[in-house]
Amino acid sequence: MLKDTYPYYLANKAIHANQDLEVTDKYTGKVATRVALANYPVIDQAIAAAADAQEAMQAFPPYKRQAVLNHCVKRFQERFDEIAMALCIEAGKPIKDARGEVTRLIDTFRVGAEEAVRIGGEVMNLEIAERAKGYRGMWKRVPIGPCSLISPFNFPLNLAAHKIAPAIAAGCTWVMKPASRTPIGALIIGEVLAETDLPKGAFSILPCSRDGADLFTEDDRLKLLSFTGSPGVGWELKAKAGRKKVVLELGGNAACLIDADQADRLDAVVERVVFGAYYQSGQSCISVQRILVHDAVYDAFRDKLVAAVKALKMGDPKNDDTFIGPMISEGEAKRLEGWVERATQGGAKLLCGGKREGAMLEASLLEDVPFDTEINCEEAFGPVAALYRYSDFESALQQINNSKFGLQAGLFTHDIRKAMRAWDVLDVGGVVINDVPSWRVDNMPYGGVKDSGLGREGVKYAIEDMTEIRLLVIRD
Repeated sequence: MLKDTYPYYLANKAIHANQDLEVTDKYTGKVATRVALANYPVIDQAIAAAADAQEAMQAFPPYKRQAVLNHCVKRFQERFDEIAMALCIEAGKPIKDARGEVTRLIDTFRVGAEEAVRIGGEVMNLEIAERAKGYRGMWKRVPIGPCSLISPFNFPLNLAAHKIAPAIAAGCTWVMKPASRTPIGALIIGEVLAETDLPKGAFSILPCSRDGADLFTEDDRLKLLSFTGSPGVGWELKAKAGRKKVVLELGGNAACLIDADQADRLDAVVERVVFGAYYQSGQSCISVQRILVHDAVYDAFRDKLVAAVKALKMGDPKNDDTFIGPMISEGEAKRLEGWVERATQGGAKLLCGGKREGAMLEASLLEDVPFDTEINCEEAFGPVAALYRYSDFESALQQINNSKFGLQAGLFTHDIRKAMRAWDVLDVGGVVINDVPSWRVDNMPYGGVKDSGLGREGVKYAIEDMTEIRLLVIRD
């Protein structure tokens, strides 16, 4: 269970400054705990500490960075059940999904520990012309400097980990603003980091109100902004970020295509599509939202999918057999309920679901959704998916591309030519063959194009953003 109160972390230290932020149990709606809230002077102090500590952090050797990250792995393993239940309460995430996220938290820090001692460089041949005769070169990666990390509510542990672990591995100091609705995961990470010998001032984790939050974006002492969240907010922050590097991990309305040759394995495909569309109540930026099914298997697939979605249990996320828990707030559930209603008013057919009680929205499936309605055009970010028929493969690929988002796409097919064609044509950050676009492991380059963002996560690739190349040229 959660503690009664949690501090924020300022320059590596727990500060019980106040109890101003109420964090609710997303299933009951009751206050579950209270968290210290940082203001402008505290955020300013944290950034100053990070800037002052950068030299020491850069000198903190890779094997010590690795030791810090390995300590986190060990402590997260020891506190596994506690962390999973905290996540279940603060995010309303079904406990099975919460346990999965703790596993990924551990994976991400473990990969960070491995990558901390792999950051290298290259010896270059500069003698490409007569004028370069006698010159040789080499380059290495150096930390970019203090980083600003802003994490979202839907993966309070793992998406914080995808910023924190590479920053430590790269030798960067950092300040983090976790989502106010779900700050506990990041604060538990801070509690564990405070047990280590990171240089004083190396990190701060500061839940905060709007007062001072602009410093995370606009302060020039910060050299990189890494933001995960909604596209509207992300692009606005980029416009305000000034000269610092910006990495954005934003939204999507991921598509999944089921080819005609899947007739012999529809049950297995349905199982994966149900997971991809509805796990953690669809609150994932790579949740399956648009499902394109070939005419030859459409009717059979639809009937199996409807039956599977209707069978999903909705209820208390603390129960092991619960699959659909609450959305993050009643307001978000009402928003998506309205989207479903507008789609049906526009001609879509509601195959199942659609009913809401408080923050709980039934797993919902529609077909024939008009292309100009939100369910098709925008990011649903909830337990709703839409079915479409297709007959021509190339047209289906174009339909997938007909989106302002481009995060990941999935394709179930036995045809390697279609798999490679999709990889060539789809304007997305990643194509997943024979699984849903919701699939991710924590060492792969993950990110999107178009309104889905800039840059890539995955520890190795985040380290590349958090470091700069420094060249050395030697004349014989």
